[in-house]
Amino acid sequence: MRVIRAHVDLDLAPGARVALPEAAAAHLLRVLRLREGDACVLFNGDGHDYDARIASAGKRDGEAEVLARRPVDNESPLRIVLLQGIARGEKMDWILQKATELGVAAVVPVHSERSEVKLDGARADKRLAHWTSVVVSACEQSGRARLPAVAPPRPLHEAAAALAGDGPRLLLDPFAARTAAALAAPRDGGLVLAVGPEGGWSPRDRETLAACGFEGIRLGPRVLRTETAGLAAIAALQARFGDLS
Repeated sequence: MRVIRAHVDLDLAPGARVALPEAAAAHLLRVLRLREGDACVLFNGDGHDYDARIASAGKRDGEAEVLARRPVDNESPLRIVLLQGIARGEKMDWILQKATELGVAAVVPVHSERSEVKLDGARADKRLAHWTSVVVSACEQSGRARLPAVAPPRPLHEAAAALAGDGPRLLLDPFAARTAAALAAPRDGGLVLAVGPEGGWSPRDRETLAACGFEGIRLGPRVLRTETAGLAAIAALQARFGDLS
């Protein structure tokens, strides 16, 4: 039986009665047509699922009663940060959705020399809010109870210089000599994977990444599109070092 899950940006605890935020109310009450007494699951990103029931259902709002809290242990032991050259429209949505389902810990969208999408100011804020909603929906569907962080879009050199941690930094490159199969398991369980935009990384982008410790790897003999390359690499890395089997 399908579990109906909804993300709410609220403090949750057994016994609490909470007003459903607009997005959750629309999803549960208007789209799924839940009514008073119907069961659902709420989560707020703290690593737990909260069994709940609809306590009141209006035309535009409603309330839920929290019944119980259950820990959710389905986060990958491999913490992948995806540094992604911003792709156009639905391609970027697809990347974020599937990367979330595959278990990435965070996504860092970057502008590079060959990026076809340029975001700044209010447009960047609007796109970030949209990307976050894509990640939330993917968590609702896939059963994750922790939300991968989506960083604000920024230039490649700024994002690469700000990366924390000393785990492997991998640059997808179809012409690299080193293959993904030759990688050793990350000692601290974390790594950063850099995937270029539709036009690929420019020579200057590659210099920037190399200066920040990135090393090129290839997946196989074919050149993959940006919306395929990162997801294929994440799946391969999760199968070797994470929780895909």
